[in-house]
Amino acid sequence: MTLLPKPSPLTSQVGPISMTGNTKPFVVLGVSAGIAAYKAVEICRRLVDAGVHVAPVLTERAVHFVGATTFNALGSEPVQTSLWNEASPIPHTRLGQLADVVVVAPATVDLLARYANGLADDLLTTTLLATAATVVVCPAMHTEMWDHPAVQQNLATLRSRGVVIIPPEDGRLAGGDVGSGRLADPAAIVDAVLGLLDSRTPLDLAGVRVVVSAGGTREPIDPVRVLTNRSSGKQGHAIAEAAARRGAEVELVTTTDRPVTHGVTVHRVETAADMEAAMLDRGAGADVVVMAAAVADFRPKGVSPSKLHKSDGIPELILEPTPDILAELGRRRTSDQILVGFAAETDEVTERATAKLVGKGVDLMVANDVSAAGVGFDHDTNAVTVLGADGCTTEVSLTSKMRVADAVLDRVVALLSAR
Repeated sequence: MTLLPKPSPLTSQVGPISMTGNTKPFVVLGVSAGIAAYKAVEICRRLVDAGVHVAPVLTERAVHFVGATTFNALGSEPVQTSLWNEASPIPHTRLGQLADVVVVAPATVDLLARYANGLADDLLTTTLLATAATVVVCPAMHTEMWDHPAVQQNLATLRSRGVVIIPPEDGRLAGGDVGSGRLADPAAIVDAVLGLLDSRTPLDLAGVRVVVSAGGTREPIDPVRVLTNRSSGKQGHAIAEAAARRGAEVELVTTTDRPVTHGVTVHRVETAADMEAAMLDRGAGADVVVMAAAVADFRPKGVSPSKLHKSDGIPELILEPTPDILAELGRRRTSDQILVGFAAETDEVTERATAKLVGKGVDLMVANDVSAAGVGFDHDTNAVTVLGADGCTTEVSLTSKMRVADAVLDRVVALLSAR
């Protein structure tokens, strides 16, 4: 895909984009008729503040949830809602051709179904079909709708066509319900869009084979219970997605059922032993291995073949250490392979991460303090320190996990270039 000419690169930190001349990245912000439409106002504001030209396109039903006046005030041009009432005789073609990115937030069940099936009866859907730009879709709906097979099939169809899906979060929904389906955080959506617009992120990993692990392993106690940890897999998945966006051939070994973006081959595992086998196998021929998974340190020495019952008393649970996958990868690595590890700590973070960097034979160790607010497990944000065997240290303050992923990959690219 060829984008319109861009100005100087976007900054890698949150803040205004450095521009030259009057040219700005052009983003069509589509808003469909869901209760989360009010959050699109924040997305619009953040994009404009970052130096992006934002063209808001609301469906006619979206106006029932949020007024066009707000977007007229915040956007870079007046809101468009119709194929028939605009100054341009073919508004969808104009928008589709100008767009560098089209983002739809929120994307309702109806919007997803029409887009996946090529139906175009309003300005937003015709624009989606009339563009060669990257499309980012941000679903938002009730849990029952999100889980419906028809919705998941439509998402799979869009994903297979290269559409970027930013999945919803778990949390409070309309009507007081709690569950999956809440629109992703506006800051995370904006970070993803800026990452796609960032002209300093070329295909700098093209031809590079990257293997990433993600998620927390689950070690069975009996057929019902497991030992596990709080890892959501979000950071590992973000690294896999960012690497694919930068042109890498990506394989993801994950314990989660999180959606996987187009261009990533996924291998699902559960236990530390499963992950060890998958990572040692797939990592053998990789140029870059990123061990972002939170592997359980211990597992039950014996697994009960039947459910343990409280009435039988407290069972004697004997634990044994799980394999140190990162250390084994370090022992097996070739001289030209880049190996990245993660260290989730709660105290003496830098000291412990440095010890792991040396002891496990890795090039980069990404350390984070998971006791800090908004950092690490199950958050959409993270703050890390990237320690290098070469002595270089990169501090990444609290930001989205996608931005953390790009910061880590920037260090990987620099190491690859030096070899």
